[in-house]
Amino acid sequence: MKQKIIDPWGSGLLENYEKIIKDFGLEIFDAKLFQNPNRIMRRGVVFAGRDLKIISDALRHRKKYYVLSGIMPSNEKIHFGTKMVVENMKYFQEHGAQAYILVADLEAASTRGVTLEEARKRALEFHIPAYVALGLDIRKTIFYFQSENKEVMNNAYEFAKKITLSEFEAIYGNADPGKIMAAITQVADILYPQFKERMPGIIPVGIDQDPHIRLTRDVVRRVKDRKFFLPAGLYHKYTPSLDGSIKMSKSKPESCIELPEDIKSVKRKIRNALSGGRDTLEEHRKLGAAMEKDMVFELMKQHLVEDDNELNKIYHEYKSGRMTSGELKEVACQKMEEFMNNFINGIEQARKHIDRLNFVKFK
Repeated sequence: MKQKIIDPWGSGLLENYEKIIKDFGLEIFDAKLFQNPNRIMRRGVVFAGRDLKIISDALRHRKKYYVLSGIMPSNEKIHFGTKMVVENMKYFQEHGAQAYILVADLEAASTRGVTLEEARKRALEFHIPAYVALGLDIRKTIFYFQSENKEVMNNAYEFAKKITLSEFEAIYGNADPGKIMAAITQVADILYPQFKERMPGIIPVGIDQDPHIRLTRDVVRRVKDRKFFLPAGLYHKYTPSLDGSIKMSKSKPESCIELPEDIKSVKRKIRNALSGGRDTLEEHRKLGAAMEKDMVFELMKQHLVEDDNELNKIYHEYKSGRMTSGELKEVACQKMEEFMNNFINGIEQARKHIDRLNFVKFK
């Protein structure tokens, strides 16, 4: 029997989200658990989680809890998956969570070959400003670099004693030293907010990052004397490639949109994207669009149209055949240009306030 693996460092695609929920023991996401769910929660882009009821109760009853994510400063651009993580962090920030952002400079060094100096530079000059431009509130966010956090490193060594090699291989597929170090450090990162005060925490990620949450939950069960809360997970689907593949990938540059990217390049990609339009205008007017094939509408649903009524109107116009594929793509181009301009301007504004970041001061 083939082993079931989700690889957080790999490029493998996950095609059946229902099967993933079943195979890995996830909860189907129910937007009714959360007050005023955000766009990707409402529209089923957030599709699964772990221990969501604990977070829902903390939110509703105004109990202390935290939301945490990490920055991997290995690239000079980000992608739509990162955008969804930030949007979910923003949601929980606005609903009472203490937010933590760790800069995974040690992981970048051990798994991506990026020096600590370069990782720091990229984080401060681009990644953190990009997160702010996407909605992160720096006034309510605590930051730290992995390489400076001795408490994380000391606990990582302690947690490593609770993990076997066979278990690690069962979760991650293989166990090279760089991955082992990176994964165990992430366990300590995920639990870091609880070192001083035990409280629930939620980690919003793409489903490919679930192995880190599973490993952390296993460790928590084995250090019961520490009285940690099991970390909750919140998982979003991939933004599909414009050619119809399940995930945008830099290996297919003409079907992948990076953030930021020159708007002329982006518009060309959108206009060439896989369409749900029919072969002829007559056929399209008669049958309407094949919505399940249309990557541009999916991009609009996930990222470009905030108002549900506006999206529903576009959906029905296109599905009925009254709107053509070309018209849909032009609407998407306009929306994307507005988003990209706001994102780029937001980064420039955020860079002016980088000195206001609340970094943990370590002794």
